Order: sequence, then C-alpha cells, then structure tokens
Amino acid sequence: MFASTVKTEAPPTVIVDNVHLVYRIRGRHAKAGAPAVAKRIITREKDPGLREIHAVRGVTFTAHEGEAVGLIGPNGSGKSTLLRAIAGLMPPESGAIFTKGQPSLLGVSAALMADMTGERNVELGCLAMGMSPDEVKESYQSIVDFAGIGEFITLPMSTYSSGMGARLRFAIAAVRSHDVLLIDEALSTGDAEFRRRSETRIKELRAEAGTVFLVSHGLGVVRETCDRAIWLEKGEIVLDGEAEAVVDAYEARHDPEALAERLAAAEASGKIRYTDESSSI
Repeated sequence: MFASTVKTEAPPTVIVDNVHLVYRIRGRHAKAGAPAVAKRIITREKDPGLREIHAVRGVTFTAHEGEAVGLIGPNGSGKSTLLRAIAGLMPPESGAIFTKGQPSLLGVSAALMADMTGERNVELGCLAMGMSPDEVKESYQSIVDFAGIGEFITLPMSTYSSGMGARLRFAIAAVRSHDVLLIDEALSTGDAEFRRRSETRIKELRAEAGTVFLVSHGLGVVRETCDRAIWLEKGEIVLDGEAEAVVDAYEARHDPEALAERLAAAEASGKIRYTDESSSI
C-alpha cells in the first residue's frame, strides 16, 4: 500500500481504526417469531434466513483538516457504506471511528421532501444544519443562484430532474463550512458548469479547515478536486496516497486504454513530456 501524503501537522478530523462493516439482510425464509428467536438465543444458532454481507474489511486511515479525500473503487467496493459509517448512520461490527464534530453526509438520495417546494426545502435544510432563521434568509438567494434551477425553486421537488435535485442538495450543504463534509456521487449528475462551481466551493471548504470526502465514479472529478485518494476493492484498501498517483494506478488496472489515451492527450498538449521512449505507456 502506498504511504499517505497527508500533511501530518494538521489536526486529525476523522480516524478510522480497523473498521469492519457488515450488512444483515433477512430473507423470506427467516424465522422471526418469538419462539424461533428465543431458541436461537439459547442454542446460539444462526438464523438460517439471515444473510451477512461483509462490506468493509479492516479499513484504517486518518484524515486531517484541509484535506479533500477521494474514495474510488468499483461498484460494491464499500465506498458509500464507509461514508455512512463515518456519518454515524451505520455502527461498525468491530473497530472504531472517531470524528471531529458531526459529519454531514450529502448524497444523491439525501433526505429532502419531494412534496415540498425547493424554497421550502432550502429553509428546512438550512435549519437542520443549525442555521438561524436570519442566516437562512441571508443565504437563501446565494443557494438558489448556486443551484442554478431558476423558477423551478417554487415548484415541488417531485418535479425536479435528478440533476436539479443533486444541485440543490449540494448548494444547501455547501452554504456553510463543515468540520467533515461527505459527498456521495452528488456531483456526478450535474453539468460541466455546475461541476466547476462545485469544485471551487470544495476547495474553499478545505481552506476553511474542513475535511471533504468525495465518492465518485468520475475519476476526473477526483483528480481535479482531491489531493488524496483511497482506493477500495472488496471492502479493503488497495492504495492510499496522492490522488493523481492512486487514480492512475486504478485506471491502469481497470481501464488501461483510458489511462493511455489521457496521458497521450496530455503529452500532445505539452502538459507532460517523456524523457525517453521507455517512460511512456
């Protein structure tokens, strides 16, 4: 595993210590009646209809103030599960997670009220983050402008596209600084202009001594936004280090053609230059 390139002089905001996360899914053949449960307790038998999914396996790392950490990996690698655990929404099976303050989780399914208007959701979302009514009024227009949804702000959320909903969720969450902000695929549904604004805002949040975690299948977003990346496979850390190096290594395994094309384009544009033929892909 690569050594992390964290600036260790910065105070830690998240410590994940040998964490294991397990989902338990009850199937249709599970016996959930009181007699069956009592028998299993006495005999210490497992529920035959209970399926266990070991989503995260012995993950350990420390994140610090001012860092933006990208979590990358294929579907089912444990990225979103790990974010939920850091946010306090899923208790570890074993190990421990320590955080500074209360982490804020922003995802594509973040809880906004579909039957309420966008403007009402802005008010409720800001209040839920601890802002005062005066602060909400002061920040309202900047949130609407950042989200870029125009007159749709007066319509119910149920009328929004997935991209519009994601933009509004991010705009609400990013209006104030956070000790730890967890972003789960919320930037993948926006257009190019919104992603640029989001990347700028994430850098501002980092400058305010916050820590940002970003889960994204868009590796370009991780390259542009994060200074560190953690690569997960089957619930375990493969690499943890400087974002560009980790993302390149991930592409080399999972999409070598994309990596070769990107490096060739960078070389053609003069952004990189090889010193000899053996250095190129």
